[in-house]
Amino acid sequence: MFGIIGIVVVFSMVFGGYLAAGGKMTIIVKALPFELMMIGGAAVGAFLIANDKGAIKHTLKDLGKVFKGPMWKPQDYRDLLCLLFELIRLARQNPVALEEHIESPDASSIFGRYPRILADKEAIALICDTLRSASMNYNDPHQVEEVLEKRMEANQHHALHSSHALQVVADGLPALGIVAAVLGVIKTMGSIDQPPEILGKLIGGALVGTFLGVFLAYGIVGPFANRLRAIAEEDGHFYQLIREVLVANLHNHAVGICIEVGRQNAPSHVRPSFSDLEEALKTVKSEAA
Repeated sequence: MFGIIGIVVVFSMVFGGYLAAGGKMTIIVKALPFELMMIGGAAVGAFLIANDKGAIKHTLKDLGKVFKGPMWKPQDYRDLLCLLFELIRLARQNPVALEEHIESPDASSIFGRYPRILADKEAIALICDTLRSASMNYNDPHQVEEVLEKRMEANQHHALHSSHALQVVADGLPALGIVAAVLGVIKTMGSIDQPPEILGKLIGGALVGTFLGVFLAYGIVGPFANRLRAIAEEDGHFYQLIREVLVANLHNHAVGICIEVGRQNAPSHVRPSFSDLEEALKTVKSEAA
């Protein structure tokens, strides 16, 4: 929602201010298709040159996040803590029974109660792989924490690729606008024998290229890149919570302490309150009884 509002504000303020100052849209409208073809086409071409097929698909898919926002909501953080509580408690009570859940999470009754988390392959793999390692006596908390840290760094680097790719495009757009403006000046110089009113329109059309490059860079593409980076970092907290809880479990803390470690490490705006989480855990306990 805020993404759409932001775009409306940008266009309204820029062009509204131009019109309010007495500017005329005729020259811009006339030159815009050709300038947009040169600048936008060159930017798309440069993007295709700089990225492989997977990165291109990833970036295009991520563009929707600008308007949807982060994937994980406050409810998902509470559900994640409940899921980890169930798994850790079962691991302490009956390690053998845990195996069927972590080996086949799609068929697990525990994972099945949390469909949004189950649908995320990375979250499930992170949970199952770590619990599987613990069951194999690979339980040095510091070693596991280091492995998880490297894994999440790699995942975060991949998640940030869309932001980096768009930022590169944003950085290049002003220069591409200058290229379009120079071509417009070349066109104008070819008509140097024309009267001033015609030359004025040609020069104005050339300057549209500079305007469009800067406008797209700092008004559209750059903010998109920043928003995607913020969303990737926000969603990364979800996986960090998994790490914190499972590492606390390897330190043999009480189950409730492990869950509280995760709750305290969740960002404040998505962190479930102590009482809300306690109620949710009571429900989990009653259903498991």
